[in-house]
Amino acid sequence: MIKIHVVVDCSKWKKKIRNVKNHFKLKQRKFNSHNNSKKNIKEFTVFLTSNPVMKNLNNKFRRVNKPTDVLSFPLNIKLKKNVYIGDIAISFEIINKRSIKSSFNHELDKMWIHGYLHLNGYDHVYNKDFKKMHKKENLIFKQLNF
Repeated sequence: MIKIHVVVDCSKWKKKIRNVKNHFKLKQRKFNSHNNSKKNIKEFTVFLTSNPVMKNLNNKFRRVNKPTDVLSFPLNIKLKKNVYIGDIAISFEIINKRSIKSSFNHELDKMWIHGYLHLNGYDHVYNKDFKKMHKKENLIFKQLNF
């Protein structure tokens, strides 16, 4: 199971999605209905922000001085019954630009799922890892958007 915390740092998000926190509550419920391991609850935060903030984060933590679509900051902190696995930051401007070819919610869901998999140890440095991660992303995406 997952528990998603949402922090909105940029008002543009609320203009695009009327109730951002409800969007994630719905996704959390759908995810948990397909993955009902109540024993292991993984908590994480989705930080919805802007390109300037993403550029600063990307520069500070990856030494890349430009904005990016999503950043993941894995942690493994034991809480009472849960495990806090980390934070995911997502750029409004990049998601909004990509949504021209699909939809805003579609692109947002792709990004937080991608970040979630990074928090769980998935990576895409090598082609075989990319294929494995991409397959898992598609599986979760289909579960959430049936």
